[in-house]
Amino acid sequence: MSRRRAEVRFVGVDGCASGWVAVELGAGGGFVGAWPASTLATLLADVPGDSAIGVDIPLGLVDAGWRTADRRAASVLGARRSSVFAVPPRAVWAAADHAEANRLCRALSGGGLSAQAWGLRRKVLEADAYREAGAHEILEVHPEMVFSALGDGPVPYGKKTWNGQATRRELLAEVGVVLPDDLAAAAAVAPDDVLDAAAVAWCAYRMSRGAAAHVPDPPDQYDHHGRPIVIWF
Repeated sequence: MSRRRAEVRFVGVDGCASGWVAVELGAGGGFVGAWPASTLATLLADVPGDSAIGVDIPLGLVDAGWRTADRRAASVLGARRSSVFAVPPRAVWAAADHAEANRLCRALSGGGLSAQAWGLRRKVLEADAYREAGAHEILEVHPEMVFSALGDGPVPYGKKTWNGQATRRELLAEVGVVLPDDLAAAAAVAPDDVLDAAAVAWCAYRMSRGAAAHVPDPPDQYDHHGRPIVIWF
């Protein structure tokens, strides 16, 4: 069944083992559906162009140095700051391998590139290319910051733990995002990825109403198109 429905305009996207997973909310902010796809283009193909879409992936790359947004996000998250990684300059992502990327990163920013950050290369470049193509406006959202806002502070349990997933699901339910036990098309997606996508969708819903926030505020860096580099929550 097509997801092209006028009343559904709020989508959250997170990376997962098979590619990407989306959670969609309805006009009132309630859960409508979840589905995975191997590419962003396939994932969002049936989503109307005027939808509010958040993505848990870095969007907006600097030419040199580090992004202020990542430092601010880490500061907000405190004990959960490890969920934020320092995003290197744009040219670093074009390197052939991690060793070359690490050398280039040190030259452009004064610091090295973690293997964890390099592991996101394919998804970072895919999201960047999708944004450039302009099929949808997509904005960067950090789910742990969303959960921190929902819970009045960082969640004290990791997102892969039993308590962590139960807590995050409860926080979403408290604002009307009730995830069903059977996710049908997304049933095989890891629970933490679905929860993250749902948190991002909730942020997209709030962004459309002018209720979401971002760091830094006001923006202090801009990408090569002049778009502010911020992380929403």
